[in-house]
Amino acid sequence: MLEDFDTAYGLKSVCLRYFNAAGADPGGELGECHEPETHLIPLILQVASGRRPHITIHGDDYPTPDGTCVRDYVHIEDLCSAHLLALRQLLAGAGSARYNLGNGAGFSVREVIESARRVTGHPIPVVAGERRMGDPPALVADARAARSALGWMPQHAELDTIVAHAWAWERQHPHWPQ
Repeated sequence: MLEDFDTAYGLKSVCLRYFNAAGADPGGELGECHEPETHLIPLILQVASGRRPHITIHGDDYPTPDGTCVRDYVHIEDLCSAHLLALRQLLAGAGSARYNLGNGAGFSVREVIESARRVTGHPIPVVAGERRMGDPPALVADARAARSALGWMPQHAELDTIVAHAWAWERQHPHWPQ
């Protein structure tokens, strides 16, 4: 549709395709909160904070190093910087474009759980569950185009940093939403 509007009306756009947006504002002002919660990192952190009894691993027999799904997590501040760079590109007169936004590195469900255990210092009970229909074994971004054209580079690519920022948010908002 964006391509059609570009062709028909000359409306330029940049489509930013996020992989798994994660983390929170390091200053604690903004974070992720929605009901029902479906995102892995907040769910795990709700276990660490006592809001949930355990985390369910949906399938442990995938063709991945530890049998759990692998995903690319990109910090929300890095997504913000990509938006700013894309806007500057458009304002400078560039044409329409689309970019994948991710770290280019995947982390398994078990690696995310271990990161949360390190960051929070809390045990995180795990329950094995069935695979969810349609879950591919791995989804990892190829963000080379964003890096090349926009000069975008994730600044918070380490999983422990992403989890630590989300943990700070979770601790500041232990009963959100009410």
